[in-house]
Amino acid sequence: MKNCAWLLLFLLSVCTAPPAFSQSGRRQEPGKPSKPAPGPIADPERPRITSSTPSSSKKTTNTNTTTDEIDPNDVVRISSNLVPIPASVVDRRGNAVVNLKLDDFELRVDGELRPLSDLTRSETSVRLTMLFDNSGSLDAAREFEKQAAIRFFRKVMRAKDEAAIYSIETESYLAQPLTSDIARLEQTIAMFGRPEGGTSLFDAIVGAASYLRPYSGRRVLVIVSDGIETTSRLNDFDQVVQQVLADDCQIYVVQTGLYEGANLRALAAERRMEQLSGQTGGAVYIPKTVDQLEYAFNQIAADLSQQYVLSYYPNAEQRDGRLHQLDLRIKSRSDVRVRSRKGYYAPKPAVSRGY
Repeated sequence: MKNCAWLLLFLLSVCTAPPAFSQSGRRQEPGKPSKPAPGPIADPERPRITSSTPSSSKKTTNTNTTTDEIDPNDVVRISSNLVPIPASVVDRRGNAVVNLKLDDFELRVDGELRPLSDLTRSETSVRLTMLFDNSGSLDAAREFEKQAAIRFFRKVMRAKDEAAIYSIETESYLAQPLTSDIARLEQTIAMFGRPEGGTSLFDAIVGAASYLRPYSGRRVLVIVSDGIETTSRLNDFDQVVQQVLADDCQIYVVQTGLYEGANLRALAAERRMEQLSGQTGGAVYIPKTVDQLEYAFNQIAADLSQQYVLSYYPNAEQRDGRLHQLDLRIKSRSDVRVRSRKGYYAPKPAVSRGY
């Protein structure tokens, strides 16, 4: 009898127990995944950081993404092995000599005969930056300088060439990136306000040379200024010359603002501009009238269109990070004059980086 009572009590407890699924609040539907544990929430508005972001020099190993594999530093390093030598050749009357061949040229580097590997003509495109003086020192010749800039673009630019504009001020800056649109270049000049402040010419020259460095073709700077330097952070002229030679730039100067009674500052500026253009194979023009200005830019246009561009590859011993003297001559004729760069800086071989 006692055993029956215990059995009856057990059966009553089982029947009155609540269903097990009622303790979870809601039954999970068959086939539906459970909700993951809370974690970081991705913001759909936040841009994703990819390898194209310029945060490091590391390259992607994905062969399908070609745009992310180009390191600008590598481009400069590869192209810097070549030393381009633009050369203008004229006879005793000043007429361009245009029928020379590679074998007619002779190159000496630091006094030793070195081989030239290639010769091209004016088909080589030009990447050019014009440095426009917006400083207070050119206030008196403002309209003259604007005319110089506009005439420059109309006379010199060809369809395959590109030009940029640097504004020379207390804080010199890139006012117009490289473009083949002449109207845009002229509009940039027209939009400049009244000149004022200091003249950071050295900073503008070094900045413009560095800007052109990654681009192929002939790299040319045309300075339209009185050449007087006052406020640059870089005040070592020898370092300026070194920089433009290292960046393989050729410099032409249209030195405006030098009219009557030149003072000592103007004479010093003229000597610097002559040295800068002479070392890079360019030229200096000092127009004092619109007619002379027309002649100056006609000469620059003719020079660029009739140049020879020779190629020289330094050997391993010459890639020492130092200045090397260049002397280019015509060995087949004695009645001509050659104007070309006087030196180059040989970069040291890049040190391989382990990963």
